[in-house]
Amino acid sequence: MTATGSSTAPPVLPPEPWSFPEPSRSRLDNGSELVVYDIPGQYVVSVRAVLPFPLSVEPREVEGVATVMSRLLDEGTAEHSPEEFAELLERKGIAFGASISDGGLGVAVDVPKARLGEALDLMRQALAEPVFPQSEVERILKNRLAEIEQERAMAPQRAVREFVATHFDSNDRASRPTAGTADSVRAITRQHIVDFHARHVGPQGMTIVVAGDLSGLDVVALVSGALGAWTHQDQVAPPAPQAPVRAADAARVVFVDRPGSVQSELVVGWTGPDRRVDGWPAYPVLSFVVGGSPNARVDAILREEKGFTYGIRSGFRPRRVGGLFLTTGSVRADATVESVRLLLEILGAARDGFSAEEVRAGVDFMSKTAPGRFAVADAVADEAATLALDGLTTEFTTQTLAAMQQLTGEQLAAAYARWVTGEWTVVVVGDASTYAAPLRELGIGPVSVVPA
Repeated sequence: MTATGSSTAPPVLPPEPWSFPEPSRSRLDNGSELVVYDIPGQYVVSVRAVLPFPLSVEPREVEGVATVMSRLLDEGTAEHSPEEFAELLERKGIAFGASISDGGLGVAVDVPKARLGEALDLMRQALAEPVFPQSEVERILKNRLAEIEQERAMAPQRAVREFVATHFDSNDRASRPTAGTADSVRAITRQHIVDFHARHVGPQGMTIVVAGDLSGLDVVALVSGALGAWTHQDQVAPPAPQAPVRAADAARVVFVDRPGSVQSELVVGWTGPDRRVDGWPAYPVLSFVVGGSPNARVDAILREEKGFTYGIRSGFRPRRVGGLFLTTGSVRADATVESVRLLLEILGAARDGFSAEEVRAGVDFMSKTAPGRFAVADAVADEAATLALDGLTTEFTTQTLAAMQQLTGEQLAAAYARWVTGEWTVVVVGDASTYAAPLRELGIGPVSVVPA
């Protein structure tokens, strides 16, 4: 305290460099890799098991069988009926989920620390001993068909579905929904599911991630006892993933007609990078600066200045191999044509570079919020599992965050221009009778109209 009664505030120092928590790694007897993160104070333990395989391993006529299989893993095992398995999960406070992405199978379990051993045993049963009861198969297939109808009815899902069908070559698996079409799902039988599981789900190539407060637990012994003895001699090694093939006529506009629609759903995109591309640290920053926040370039004009939208997001979305640069969102119907024009103008202008303020804002947000984003066990486990599907470790996250600190505006501009070439696949879901003709007049590419 000074003589005048005022005080001097301490200086605000920049945060210390942050790195992703260091795990311990080991190999189970069956070949699975175990990655363990001890995070004090996180008493709900997160377990993730991921198994990479490309969706191209699905037979074409029953695409979606992998997704249906994943949704049936907890619907009855060799030891428990569907009802018994569900009751065990509920009684022991275990959250269980399984899903398929373009990278492969993911199984997620969150459980109180005291129940970890029991949760691991149930995970083993779901992965190694599912029985796929006929009644449950029929229910899940029925649900998936209803889901497809809902996807057709909802503009955002309909727009994305049309985008992949337009952007990717029709012979490439990426051009069709991950969870299958109505025709392919109707063709799936229980035997298809049994056969797919028998060929592709096993411990070889699997990564198991455990994150949480693990004090007093022998995690290696627990996981080894539950999952380490699981063997599967008939598991087929998956083929190496390939980058999806872009359609020869991808640079065009598709208008999905919804007469009388008061909004238009937009998807604008082109091919983008995966995480292995040289200079990857630039792309999360670019995503934030161009369209990743309410203050980003896209929203600054379309939302704040023009009032055309409640929000549009733009960013680079990596796949296991290759990726996309996508901009998605809805606008007022009467602003459809002007929004498309402005959006392409904004995205194109970003090739000219970024201000020092934009670079600093993007770098600071992506790097300085990382400690908060990865403060809880499930976020740590999810990041490790996501990277494991790409054949990477969380050292990649640490290296990426460190490299971001050195990024310059010139590097961001060069990284952006490498993928944003001025060619676009544009999908609009809205009233084609009113807006398709004016959209053609923009001269941004051939415009075709398809029924909703």
